[in-house]
Amino acid sequence: MSKMIFVNLPVADLPRAKAFYEALGFPNNPQFTDENAACMVWSDTIFVMLLSHGHWRNFTQRPFPPEGSSEVMLALNFDSTDEVNRIVDLAGAEGGTADVNPKQDHGFMVSRSFADPDGHVWEAFWMDPAAMGGAEG
Repeated sequence: MSKMIFVNLPVADLPRAKAFYEALGFPNNPQFTDENAACMVWSDTIFVMLLSHGHWRNFTQRPFPPEGSSEVMLALNFDSTDEVNRIVDLAGAEGGTADVNPKQDHGFMVSRSFADPDGHVWEAFWMDPAAMGGAEG
């Protein structure tokens, strides 16, 4: 079995968060979705679990990060700088915040970031395959 990652995110408004991620191209897996949680699929091995605040409390009692802070920055790679720009601009148009961090352009790698409606920070990046030792993108 391939290694998988399930990123669990607490969200204040589950329907709003689900619609945001669907608009960005994360299809919903209804098998793991109910009124408390939604499983959003990025790839065959990467899933984003959106959990209502109440449901989140079934897993941890640790406090939510204060508004405006970051608990992590989740990075997703894209096949081109055009795709990086598309996803970040779309995130801003769909209720998130585009460019919560300054754009970075190192020539061989470009990144931009956005926050979802709950403030979770994502970095979209493209890296030249030649910079990765000739690996394909």
